[in-house]
Amino acid sequence: MTDSFSLNTPQLITGDTYTDERGTLAFVNAFDMDEVQRMYTITHPHTHIVRAWQGHKKETKYFKCTRGRFLVALVCIDDWESPSPSLIPQTFVLDATKPQVLQIPKGYANGFKALDADAELLVFSDKTMAAAKDDQFRFSSDFWMDWSLY
Repeated sequence: MTDSFSLNTPQLITGDTYTDERGTLAFVNAFDMDEVQRMYTITHPHTHIVRAWQGHKKETKYFKCTRGRFLVALVCIDDWESPSPSLIPQTFVLDATKPQVLQIPKGYANGFKALDADAELLVFSDKTMAAAKDDQFRFSSDFWMDWSLY
């Protein structure tokens, strides 16, 4: 990442759009992809599906909503073996109509839920599959927040 972004706290990297008679161009030029090793998409067909919580000690992820909207929640893990149940999540709404990328630094667990049916996230990672293989920590989806409120 560029010097303007901290590697230790989540960052919402915003972009902009340009429209003329040819159409609209959306961009997030401040998203430095030098560290990106792989990418994939996740699509949620329904709004009741929750993917939570998955964390990484070593891996940084970047989320870009490409269709619909997602609620994304993040917690900084205090103890990987027995995290505190009182951690307070930071929440973000990623919207495909807004050019932005959410950086989720190593040391965080994330969870997300589609706010629109068939919403899609484009995910970038700074680790290869082989390097990320032993860096997945999962926690119960209801551990830090009540997803049914959203």
